[in-house]
Amino acid sequence: MTRGDGERQSAPAGHLPALHVPVLYTQVMEGLQVKEDGTYLDGTFGRGGHARGVLQRLGPGGRLLVMDKDPDAIAHAERTFAGDARVSIFRGSFASLAQWDDTAAGLDGVLLDLGVSSPQLDVAERGFSFGKDGPLDMRMDPQSGESAADWIARADEREIADVLWTYGEEKQSRRIARAIVARRATQPFTRTADLAAAIASVMPRGEKIHPATRSFQAIRIHINRELSDLEVGLDAALARLKVGGRLAVISFHSLEDRIVKQFINKHAKAPPANRRFPVAVDFVPTLRAIGSGQKGEADEVSANPRARSAVLRVAEKLGIGSGESEFATAGSGMGADSSPAAASASRIPNPDSPLPASTRGTA
Repeated sequence: MTRGDGERQSAPAGHLPALHVPVLYTQVMEGLQVKEDGTYLDGTFGRGGHARGVLQRLGPGGRLLVMDKDPDAIAHAERTFAGDARVSIFRGSFASLAQWDDTAAGLDGVLLDLGVSSPQLDVAERGFSFGKDGPLDMRMDPQSGESAADWIARADEREIADVLWTYGEEKQSRRIARAIVARRATQPFTRTADLAAAIASVMPRGEKIHPATRSFQAIRIHINRELSDLEVGLDAALARLKVGGRLAVISFHSLEDRIVKQFINKHAKAPPANRRFPVAVDFVPTLRAIGSGQKGEADEVSANPRARSAVLRVAEKLGIGSGESEFATAGSGMGADSSPAAASASRIPNPDSPLPASTRGTA
């Protein structure tokens, strides 16, 4: 077994424990079309439900590559797949998948199950849930980067409002930002329940969802740079996929799904004609969309409420064309300023970026 930090270690043989069935499990397995001798990457291991399904379909010559930012998820992967020589494990964001040497030979499939995992939400100490009081953290990797509490303590009102609007589509973003800044002047926010209560105190009544839902989503996305990681990761996945390889991405809100859908369309469909450029530019598609967005069946949604908002999109790599990723021509230069993903990421607010130019939301 190969650890993501580069250290190679042997582990005692173990047995795969029974796990819950993850969202859209059947659709994901059908979409990936796992080959016995293929190499597949699960970029968001979580607790391994999808990865387990892939491994069960691999033969002795197949390989499963596992990634996750979360050290708890990595520890779980090491226990789950202990002793299985077909499995390699890397701790880190799927945005860095092209930097992992094990992907250099090419991949037959890439799976990304986006957003926060159920174990992260269920453990109050991780600080993701407004329904469970815990430290205000929200980092998928609690050993790296800025916590939600630290960001809320230093960000000015405009930045907070912009993040709430951009990543949570929160119409009351300015009102919430003002309340946060006013309250922290007398007492810092250190607990999730405290922040949720402060947000709820200024929200209009009659909401069908908890008043802190959109704000917590926005802060989590910002802290973990989820959308910029997604854009970079999609580009890296396309570069590493072999011709005929499948990309499967599960999204849980419209911001993620929009990025995935636009990425697939960009590489699968010719751009519309532009009257300013009368000379047509040849377009050779590099992806083929496999159907449209898939949602869970009624029985799955009934059994697992998290599946209600899940959307799966699948695409197949066709070959090199005018829409080919920068990674294929520039090697594995993750984050290079010249890549489209890097250019896009630079426009997304993140903990290391300057204050975004625009602030929206209602007072």
